[in-house]
Amino acid sequence: MAEKAKTVDEYLSRLDPAYRPELERIRALVRELVPDTEETISYGMPTLKYRGRALVYFTASQKHLSFYPSSWAIEELRERLAGYKTTEHAIQFTPETALPTDLIEELVRVHVREINADRQ
Repeated sequence: MAEKAKTVDEYLSRLDPAYRPELERIRALVRELVPDTEETISYGMPTLKYRGRALVYFTASQKHLSFYPSSWAIEELRERLAGYKTTEHAIQFTPETALPTDLIEELVRVHVREINADRQ
């Protein structure tokens, strides 16, 4: 079994080249939108934390990519997510069906708002 990545850069360096650019785009977009995030690996996934709490996770599997902005954000923007497979916590997509920039921004803003309100 391969050793788990210890950093976001290490995780991304191991990805299928077809998936890496999309996760790099998400990473850069979230960091630009919320500059005071810190990067870590949590639950084996790249994680951007804000105010000590997970803001977003993102990951790649064999057949799709996943973005985890929070169940609150997914619920609030459910109508905008039509066409994407979602779970309570994740949105699944492929490089061909990538999440639009403005949608990622809205999902992140919802979660930042909820973290700032200290929602548990």
